[in-house]
Parts: sequence; structure tokens; C-alpha cells
Amino acid sequence: MKILLDECIDHRFRREFADHDIATVGSMVWNSIKNGELLKLAEQEFDVFITADANLRFQQNFTQLDLAIIILKPKRNKLQYLKPLVPLINEALNSLQGGEVKIILPPQ
Repeated sequence: MKILLDECIDHRFRREFADHDIATVGSMVWNSIKNGELLKLAEQEFDVFITADANLRFQQNFTQLDLAIIILKPKRNKLQYLKPLVPLINEALNSLQGGEVKIILPPQ
């Protein structure tokens, strides 16, 4: 599965997904591209877009995209808070389809 990590997510987080083809917005040289255009670019090359931008779901219409979106809501947007979300992300990756949005909260 091809996954794109948003620029708001630590690039080292990609190491947690060895079974997938992971790129970052920075590695694609798509920094500072606005969300609507970014999602259209991502849709052409990726299956899933992972972000911590909780407002994204209110700004875009995902039903027209052939791209699944995972929105992470860690306590803080630091690697140590992102890592516990990996099992939940992997679970979501098994069932997500294009146009779907999944919000992942920290485990209790």
C-alpha cells in the first residue's frame, strides 16, 4: 500500500510501516501546497494520506477522492505520541477504501 505522510507528521514515523511504501510530503517536494491541491496530487500516486490536521475533514469533500484519509489525534504531535497509534493505523489500513476518513485517537 502506498501511503503519504503529511508534513505535520515527523518524517521518522514512516519507519513504523516497513510493510508499506511510505513517502512524506517533504520527500515529494510538496511542502506548502494547500490541502485541496495536495490531496489531488496524493490521489494520483497514493492509496492513503495520513495527517494530524483535525480540521482537514471540515475543509474537504473526500467522497470525490480515490484516496483514504487517516486523521491522527495524538496528545501531542511528537514521535513518542504517534508510535502508540501504529497498531490502530495498521488495523485501519486493512479496511479503508478511497474516499473514507478514519479518525484515530490515542489508546486509553
